[in-house]
Amino acid sequence: MDVPAYCREIETYLCRKNDGHLIRVVGPSFEIVSRWAEQGVPLKIACAGIDRYFERYYRKGPRRRPVKIDFCEADVLDVFDEWRRAVGITSPQSQVGSPKSPAPSPQAPVPGPHSSHSSLPAHLERVLLRLSSARANGSLGDAFDALIDRVASELDAARAKAGGLRGAARQALLDRLAVVDAELLQAARASLDPGKVAALAGEADEELASFRSAMSSDTYRRVREAAIDRLVRDRFGLPTVRA
Repeated sequence: MDVPAYCREIETYLCRKNDGHLIRVVGPSFEIVSRWAEQGVPLKIACAGIDRYFERYYRKGPRRRPVKIDFCEADVLDVFDEWRRAVGITSPQSQVGSPKSPAPSPQAPVPGPHSSHSSLPAHLERVLLRLSSARANGSLGDAFDALIDRVASELDAARAKAGGLRGAARQALLDRLAVVDAELLQAARASLDPGKVAALAGEADEELASFRSAMSSDTYRRVREAAIDRLVRDRFGLPTVRA
């Protein structure tokens, strides 16, 4: 990755977010952004982290001063971790080949964002809200109505009993959520024309460029499919149903 070019892109994006006020990415700020580049944080993921900080900043009321990139670091790294979990990469690019760290293992199971026992009912509630939102904004189209109705009904019933499930019954629910998640993604991807799917595949390749050399061909194909699925999910506003 061209680190200086990456830093310039981040500086330009931060300038736009600050309504044109230029905050230079130099000195300690340059070191922070350089670390993102070295870790393989895709540019769009870094920008999404910056967006997350600004959204929280706006909620506090009228802005008083421009935002420095340093303030956005925690959000950028959080979004990067979420992206890595979504596509199945367990180690930052900067750790690849390090004698102190194992190479990334996309094959290894990665815990979901809401995998703890106590949070499963809350997770299902969030999924239902996201499905309702996706339908309301018209991103899914009428063809998805029947599928959403069925999924929403199933998830609503699951939410009522999720907190009391144990052992095999709980695992069966988790397995079912993974199946439902895959079904939604498959239907969403099938609704896209080949040109749009190809464009998303190109975007996935760009995101994964820093990690490509550390993966076997089979691993890369699997991770690439997961990256495309993540982009499809974002495009339609679909929640992550699996837990």
